[in-house]
Amino acid sequence: MQEISSTDIIRRISTENPWWDGNHTISQTHREMKPRPYFNLFFPLLKATVRRAVVLMGPRRVGKTVLIHHAIQALLDEGVPPESICYLSVDSPTYNGRSIESLLEYYGQARGVNYKSSSIYMFLDEIQYLRDWEVHLKSVVDTYQNIKFTASGSAAAALKLKSTESGAGRFTDFLLPPLTFYEYLHLLDKTSLLEEVLRDQKDKNKEKEVEVFPAKDIE
Repeated sequence: MQEISSTDIIRRISTENPWWDGNHTISQTHREMKPRPYFNLFFPLLKATVRRAVVLMGPRRVGKTVLIHHAIQALLDEGVPPESICYLSVDSPTYNGRSIESLLEYYGQARGVNYKSSSIYMFLDEIQYLRDWEVHLKSVVDTYQNIKFTASGSAAAALKLKSTESGAGRFTDFLLPPLTFYEYLHLLDKTSLLEEVLRDQKDKNKEKEVEVFPAKDIE
């Protein structure tokens, strides 16, 4: 099999990080998607000062990659330098057989960043494609205190097992479930419908309480 050149790897990394090109924004496709309510729980975790990697788990097509890109946009909006944010889709054949350490090296070459000392946000999407990912991730978390790592994976059960076994004290697990009915209404800006139902149910419950416990006559 033909060896993938360093130039091709660096080019791929640059393509996956469009906010480096001066626009400071994620792709239009991701910008047009409305953030899930779970974003408000996820975002503070990846910014936490505790030295831990966030492991984002969930079934395929549940929105993990979109959630990551919305987090990247939020970081950019807060003033984090674009070159300090790196996203890598580990399932790309370009990165096949590469360690996290080597990917950091290529990222440093791509942007001229000293990843060993600079404050960096590193996102590793579909990390289950990296053999022994939990060992690699724990190693870089221990080595680079200046880097905040976020990894995602679709094999939730297997990731959870390995995270618990190898990442104790180093990983924070975050499970993104399939779309809930409330979120469906949220994406359609129809949450008021659910609020109306809850109000009606509350009123009915009050009426039942009055029927079961009628007010006593005052003598």
